[in-house]
Amino acid sequence: MTWKPFALFSLSLALAAQEKPLLEREPQGWIDIMPGTRLEGWTRLPIFPDPSPAVSQWKSQNGVLFCEGDKGHEWLRYDKPFPDFVLHVEYRFHKLPGDPRYNSGIFVRTTPDYDLWYQAQIGGGQGGWLFGYIMVDGLKRRFTVQDRLLENRIKPAGEWNTIEVTAQGSKLSVWANGAVVSEYQWVTADSGHIGLEAEGFPVEFRNLKVKTAVPTRVQ
Repeated sequence: MTWKPFALFSLSLALAAQEKPLLEREPQGWIDIMPGTRLEGWTRLPIFPDPSPAVSQWKSQNGVLFCEGDKGHEWLRYDKPFPDFVLHVEYRFHKLPGDPRYNSGIFVRTTPDYDLWYQAQIGGGQGGWLFGYIMVDGLKRRFTVQDRLLENRIKPAGEWNTIEVTAQGSKLSVWANGAVVSEYQWVTADSGHIGLEAEGFPVEFRNLKVKTAVPTRVQ
């Protein structure tokens, strides 16, 4: 196969756009928050109106947290809140027949009772944007930046994705598979909980880590 100059130029731009995750660039100072087999340090909570069933749909084994996704809409909350941080998450959906709209989310700066929350949407082949609620003049207001997604870098179901969500002051940003893809600058919660969402699809998580010394990411 003969490479044309334009093809070589396009390839070089694609490679230049790839940035290593912060966990790889700065491996020191991270807190491992992977749950043990009893989900130590984490709590299952319903996302209304669905109640959490008695039997858990979350299982942690051999460094992988698996959500069956078939026992109601709920979230798994890490019990210690954080103010500023970087959250590193790796995930993949189990590939299902047909073309389902895979759905889950990564919560940050969320209140213990889920009354006020911020989420990075994750799916199979799509996702990465931020949405949630802010407080304006004492009232909750919904926001989404889906229409301002900088780039869709999410890999399809069956492949591992790497996400890093940074919370710093009033700003949230989502880095996905090589670049920052979503930002929001008007967060009204200055601290809150990290969480993972169960929303109807089998999904695995691994390498859950938090860094509380937030560096300035090179754009």
